[in-house]
Amino acid sequence: MFTPRRKNDKQKMATAILGREIEMQRMALRRRWRAASAVAVLVMSGTAEAQVQAPAQTASEAIAPAPGPATTPGWTAFVDQLRDLPERILARLPEDRRQDPWVRQEVGRLALEALAARSLEAISSDVDNPVFLPSLNQTLNVYQPNSDTIYKQAPIDPQGSYRLRGTRGSLRIFKIGQLSASGSGGTGPVVPLSYFDFNTVPVDADGKYDVLLSPVRPAGYAGAWWKLEPQAHELVVRQVAADWSREKDPTIAIERLDKSSLRPRESAASLRKRLDELAERTARTALFIVGVPGDLRKEGYVNKLKVFDVISGMGGLFGQFYYHGAYDLKNDEALILEAKVPEKCGYYSTILTNDLFETTDWVNNQSSLNDTQSRVDKDGVLRIVIAARDPGVPNWLDTAGNATGVVQGRWTDCTAQPMPSLRKVALADVRKALPRDTPVVSPQERDRQLRDRRAAFLQRILW
Repeated sequence: MFTPRRKNDKQKMATAILGREIEMQRMALRRRWRAASAVAVLVMSGTAEAQVQAPAQTASEAIAPAPGPATTPGWTAFVDQLRDLPERILARLPEDRRQDPWVRQEVGRLALEALAARSLEAISSDVDNPVFLPSLNQTLNVYQPNSDTIYKQAPIDPQGSYRLRGTRGSLRIFKIGQLSASGSGGTGPVVPLSYFDFNTVPVDADGKYDVLLSPVRPAGYAGAWWKLEPQAHELVVRQVAADWSREKDPTIAIERLDKSSLRPRESAASLRKRLDELAERTARTALFIVGVPGDLRKEGYVNKLKVFDVISGMGGLFGQFYYHGAYDLKNDEALILEAKVPEKCGYYSTILTNDLFETTDWVNNQSSLNDTQSRVDKDGVLRIVIAARDPGVPNWLDTAGNATGVVQGRWTDCTAQPMPSLRKVALADVRKALPRDTPVVSPQERDRQLRDRRAAFLQRILW
C-alpha cells in the first residue's frame, strides 16, 4: 500500500512522461506541416513532379487522357443561342430608342421575362400530364398582357381526351380557347380556333363544374362536353376581373383521360429536346411584338388611334375589339381620351405600355382603368386623362415615367365598337377640357386608392 507521498511522486512521474509524449507529437506535427508546405511551394513553382515521388502507374493509366469536366448536354449551346438576344431585340427598335440607356436596360428585363415564361413550359409542360401554367402577367410581362386578365395555358394532343374541373367563381369573363400555330414547325402566327365560356356550363350546389374536352362525344355521355379541334395544340384560359376586390377568380384542373395517370421518369432524350428548343422559343417570345410601338410611329399614329388586329395573328378573344396608338408627352402635357360608351357592353378597359410593348406596371400605378374603375360622365362619354403627373381627376392613367409608349383599349361583347379620340392639352388646362362636375381627387385620397388597388389585385389567384 502506497503512502500519500509515494503516490504523489508517482503522479508527478506519470505527468512528466505524458508531457514528453505530447511534446513529441507536437514536433511530429510541425515536421509534417513543414513538409506539406514545401510540397505546396514546389507545386506552385512547377517543380513538384521532379521532387516528389509519384505513385506507380499502369501502362493504360499512363496513356489515358485526363478526364474532362462533367457537362449537361445542350446547355452550352442554349446559353450561346441567347447571348445576342438583347441585341436582336434592340434591332427591332427605332434608332433613338436603341441609343437610350434606360431602354437598353429594359431590353434586358424583357429578355428575362421571355426566358422565365418559356422556362416554365420547358420544365412542366406535358400533353400527357398537363397543367395550366401562368403564361403572361405582371411578372411575365410579354405579349402585352391586359391588366385585368389572368392568362394560363397548357399544351394538348388534339387526339387526346381531357377533363376540366374546378370552381367557377364569379368573373364576368372566364373562357378557354383552343389555339393552333401556323407556319413551318408551328413558328407562324397563333390562330384561335374556338373559345368556350365556362359561365354557360352547369355547376353543382358548391359552384363546381366538370367538362369533357375530346374529338368526339363519347356514346352515352350526358355531361358537359366541348369538341377538341383537330388542329389544336394549346389551350389558353382567360380570367377577366373588372372589380378586383369583389369578383372571385375560378380554379381549374386539367387531366388527360386516354393515358395512364402515372408519370414515369422523363427520358434523357425528352429533357434534351426541351432544352434544345428553349432558346428559340424564348427568342420568338421576346421578339414577337416588341416592334409594334415603333411601327405605330412610322405609320404616323402618334397621339392618334387605329384598329389593332389581335385575333387573326395573336389568339385574341372572340367578340373583342381592340384599338391602339403611340403617345408622346412632355411632363407638363396630357392626353385626353374620349369615347361614347356603347349602350350595352360586357367589359371595356384602357391600358398603357412602354416602348417595348410591356404593359406599364398596373399593380403599383394607376396605368389601367376598366369599366368598374372608371367614371362615365353624364353625357355618356368616357373621358380619361393620360399624364405623367396626377391631374387630380378620377380617370387618370399614369405613364409612370414613360414619356413615350402606347395607349391601348378594348370593347368586349358590346353593341358598338367606337374608336376613341385623343387630344393633347397642357396639364394645367386639364380641368378646362373636362365637364365642370368632374370630381377632385386629393393626393391623400389618391394614395389610399392606389394602396387599395394594389392590395385587391394581389389577392387574386395570380399563379
